Amino acid sequence: MADEVFLNLKEAEELGLKACLAAGADMPSTRSLLDATLSAALHGPTTLGFPHFLDYLNAFIEGRIKRHPSPRLDRPFPASLSSDADGGIAQLGFDLAFSDLLKTVQTFGVAIFTQTNSFTAGELGYYVRRLANEGVVGLAATNANAVVVSKPGGPAVYGTNPMAFGFPLGSGSPPMIIDQASSATAFVNVVCAAEEGQPIPEGWAVNAEGKPTLDAEQALLGALLPFGGRKGGNVALLVEMLSAGLSGGPWSLDVPDFRGGSAAPAVGMSIVAIMPDRDSDNRIRRAREQSKRLQNLGVFVPGVTGAEHAFRTEGLRIPRSVFNRITAIASR
Repeated sequence: MADEVFLNLKEAEELGLKACLAAGADMPSTRSLLDATLSAALHGPTTLGFPHFLDYLNAFIEGRIKRHPSPRLDRPFPASLSSDADGGIAQLGFDLAFSDLLKTVQTFGVAIFTQTNSFTAGELGYYVRRLANEGVVGLAATNANAVVVSKPGGPAVYGTNPMAFGFPLGSGSPPMIIDQASSATAFVNVVCAAEEGQPIPEGWAVNAEGKPTLDAEQALLGALLPFGGRKGGNVALLVEMLSAGLSGGPWSLDVPDFRGGSAAPAVGMSIVAIMPDRDSDNRIRRAREQSKRLQNLGVFVPGVTGAEHAFRTEGLRIPRSVFNRITAIASR
């Protein structure tokens, strides 16, 4: 087992708060980022919790995230909200628009939120989870800098380009949350493997020469592969059009590296919010029954199967190397 530090939720939140403020973030950005980080740490992949939180801290310090942004929200159409994150974090722009987004989808039955000019979105499931907790179906897409090839040996042209889907199941049940990259794995998984000196599975990445590699360090110098070959590449392109194309944000080919330099990634994100029906309770009940039916047949339902074990409400285990680096920043 990797060397880890256990923190209860209050301790984890206090550490994150001190680190964000020490890195120069203002309080609105700090609060939004902490909420999303704790949500990812509790419900999502742990690599998108505090390990990815470090990327944000370094970006605040090195200038890739604006420390005191002023996001602007416009309404180009009655059911469409458009946010400019002003170089800040994606979560802050979403938080500031969330109330309007809910009112809009409850009025029209459907609403679209687009955002550009932000740092990378973090755990994309966070956004649709927020909507599902309000009884709203959500579909989200975002892009990042180009680290994924369309085929082995080709140039990196896409980000990991994840998409997330959330469906509320009601009655105290956790929502169904599907959150996955269009690459064979999330970029942060390769970063963590490299930091821990662990090999990566076959089919995840190629080295700088475009040849398959199991070496995480070599993968970081090369590129990731799409899942399922050309079909995964098509999904990456679909996400690229939904996120950068619909929001007006930069294409992945034009996005600076979110882990180095001083230029902001300024990426795009799009979220479609849908009311299940006028009779939402009935549609949600049907979805809950179908979820149980699938599980009884041995199907893994993301966000639901094993959820009683996935919710780490007693506290969090953070890799000691990550904890030490966050503590060093918090002590600045």
